[in-house]
Amino acid sequence: MAKPRNEIAVKRLFTNVYICMRCNAKVRSGKRDGIKCRKCNSKNMRLKNKDVKG
Repeated sequence: MAKPRNEIAVKRLFTNVYICMRCNAKVRSGKRDGIKCRKCNSKNMRLKNKDVKG
């Protein structure tokens, strides 16, 4: 059986965290449109995935 998740920790780790699809840098931003990578200036970003245990 999987352990119950701490909702505060899940919000801190996964909310508004984007990963660059070119260089895998993490960027925390509240807006989705117009964010760029801080390392390579790419605009190809994805949300950080939540690991599913089960």
